[in-house]
Amino acid sequence: MNQDLLRKIPKIDVLLARPALENLKESVSRNLIKKTAQEYLQKLRGEILAETITEIPAIEEIEQAVLNKLLNTEPYHLKRVVNATGVVLHTNLGRAPLGGEVAERLAEIAQGYCNLEYDIEAGKRGSRYSHVEDLICKLTGAEAAMVVNNNAGAVFLMLNTLAKGKKVAISRGELVEIGGSFRVPEIMEQSGAELVEVGTTNKTHPEDYSRAVTEKNATVLLKVHTSNFAVVGFTESVSVSQMADIAKENDALVLYDVGSGFLFPSEWIGLHDGENVSKALQDGADVVCFSGDKLMGSAQGGILAGKKELIDRIRKNHLTRMLRIDKLSLAALEVALRHCLDPQEACEKIPTLHMLSMSRETCREKASLLRNKLSQAAPSFCMEVIETEDEAGGGSLPGVVLNSCAVAVSSARMSARSIENYMRSYRTAIITRVWKERVIISPRTLCQGDEQELIQAFTELENLVNEERTEK
Repeated sequence: MNQDLLRKIPKIDVLLARPALENLKESVSRNLIKKTAQEYLQKLRGEILAETITEIPAIEEIEQAVLNKLLNTEPYHLKRVVNATGVVLHTNLGRAPLGGEVAERLAEIAQGYCNLEYDIEAGKRGSRYSHVEDLICKLTGAEAAMVVNNNAGAVFLMLNTLAKGKKVAISRGELVEIGGSFRVPEIMEQSGAELVEVGTTNKTHPEDYSRAVTEKNATVLLKVHTSNFAVVGFTESVSVSQMADIAKENDALVLYDVGSGFLFPSEWIGLHDGENVSKALQDGADVVCFSGDKLMGSAQGGILAGKKELIDRIRKNHLTRMLRIDKLSLAALEVALRHCLDPQEACEKIPTLHMLSMSRETCREKASLLRNKLSQAAPSFCMEVIETEDEAGGGSLPGVVLNSCAVAVSSARMSARSIENYMRSYRTAIITRVWKERVIISPRTLCQGDEQELIQAFTELENLVNEERTEK
């Protein structure tokens, strides 16, 4: 029986010659049409062999199925989504949203040529770092600065340049693993640095570093901010200033991977956590590195700042070219850095900082307005404003709670998981979270235009539920 059905599957050439698919060749590449048709025919073979079908669809049905798949195929795999989770720096959703002003700037740079590595005044080759170096130095107090494509690259480049072949002391409590199973010990090994562990997981003292220098000949002291977890309870760590005192006495370097840091005191946006980059340099770090796409709220980039002689050495490392930042990320970074010159402006114009600075009362007002609109769009659903907790996310402020309010959605006719799945499958995917059998929609992380997407999605869901009830 299987063999008889298999023989009835139309040949690929016969299917491609069908009128609807033949006419599609003017707007869709022949390769894509052929590939889609082959996938459909292969699916038919699989179903026959698995004995899940007992007859072959008519050639017209097969033609229409292939046509529908081609017409409904999204032109791009990377697409915009609505982040209604309340996680500001959502690693899986692209971390920092850049906002309209940056988008306009990127469009301007992307549509033509730019002076990426050209000195217009001198009329000769320039440096891509010059576009942001002065801004970074002004904001951090560093003597010099440069940018590479991400902070993991910055850490590696810093160690490979300044600690290759040298012994590097680091607290056991700071031997962290970041996203994608990248571990600090492995990064250090690949950079050519020799790891010297000091202290314990929960407690490290200044004398631990002193012994590493005097007894184990460590010439570099490395501090790594634990951006994606927090050790609480019986703990003690060594500050940058304490490490700097030890380094000065022993002609050693202090390097600090801040991970994610603020360019002004975090208290200015209502937070009491987060590393301040300029303070780290003031406290004696020789070089610091940190991310551009975390608490800075910009595009992905790894920023290195510190003493000019050391930054110059890093800049000359032949690996720098492999890790260099691209023009669009650089353009976005320049906009964010200019905003950060005025913290108030930064909080208003950088979406990440604006979201992080929102109070519970502000979230409550936004949630109440959203609840009213969603209730009108979908009256059969129960919409409540509840107090909740949002997160900074993105390996930035571990353990820090963002007091918030959200809209909790439930239905007598649909489970929370079914609502969540519908929203995630909507034409513009809406990412929510489920808590206690309710779908939670946080206004904190909604960007411009997202509210209208939510209203439209719930309007269509209400119609769908009503149609199903009528049919029954």
